[in-house]
Amino acid sequence: MHDRFFTPEQVERARRYHRPLYRAYGLDLALSLLVLGLLAAFADWRIGPWWLGAPLLALISIWVSALVRLPLGVWTGYVYEHRWGFSTQTLVSWAADFLRKVLLASFFGLVEVVGVVGLAHAFPSWWPAVAAPLVALFVLVVTFVAPVVLEPLFNKFVPLADAELAADLRALAARAGVPVRDVLVSDASKRTTKLNAYVSGLGSTRRVVLFDTLLRRAERPELELVVAHELGHRRARHVVKGTVLGMAGAVAGTFAVWAALADPRDPTVAPLVLLLTLALEVVTLPLWTALARHWEREADRFSLELTGDREAFVTVHHDLAAANLADLDPPRLVYRLLFTHPTPSERIASAG
Repeated sequence: MHDRFFTPEQVERARRYHRPLYRAYGLDLALSLLVLGLLAAFADWRIGPWWLGAPLLALISIWVSALVRLPLGVWTGYVYEHRWGFSTQTLVSWAADFLRKVLLASFFGLVEVVGVVGLAHAFPSWWPAVAAPLVALFVLVVTFVAPVVLEPLFNKFVPLADAELAADLRALAARAGVPVRDVLVSDASKRTTKLNAYVSGLGSTRRVVLFDTLLRRAERPELELVVAHELGHRRARHVVKGTVLGMAGAVAGTFAVWAALADPRDPTVAPLVLLLTLALEVVTLPLWTALARHWEREADRFSLELTGDREAFVTVHHDLAAANLADLDPPRLVYRLLFTHPTPSERIASAG
């Protein structure tokens, strides 16, 4: 399909960019599983009472895994992206992002491990029944606060400065049946030249965000098409549905961890809890990406119906693919595992 819309040179260039990254991502996952597996199998550490040992062992596991994978992360996230002209970061800026990500992973890992071990001490026989609703609530709260607590850790967000464009986009949102107060602009250009937009949040934290790189490069019809796509996600309540599924998955994961642990009161289960969580994420990944691709197709159809602008639709997906060097012909297994969006060729073909 790709040769209908892109030249062989474009297909091959995208392939040369992505194939090393796929191998690197596979190696990164293997290292994560290996490190946590070794720590779970051979590290029988006893560090004081459980309320001290469990969080310490969780932190040690997270940081050892992060440091083992750091050279690969530097290559994929900094060296390779600079080589292809995408990264705009200094090494210091990249390192600061790395530190923030590990600190966030530490926070979530601590919540998980201390929650399991602590509840198992408090409710030895029925701790999963207590943990399940708590973990579902935690997923809901994180989704709600992420736009105003987590996303600002990495980017600054300001309302769209072009008053006329902002008014047009608000009118578009009203026509879509999902009115918005503001379309926000992210300072993505401090990290990358790539173009993107997204929706996040629930209730009062719902937002549509445009990368400043997209705002600078896209023409008015293309911007309206992109916003219409994001409004399609809002109209179909994809964030809400994803949150509910995340809550259900977290509950199911709680019972999977319960079934796998011999003694959840033992603080040395910390690396095993983290390993099980990662393994469950990998196992369920094809289901999530298939659903995500379905939702993207729904949002694509909505953007076409709302704008009626097939030319802008084709231009947007062609230009985004070229600017971001999207993989135009991914290996089937990679597509099933990693692709949360249809390929650009699939999206363009859907316009008829």
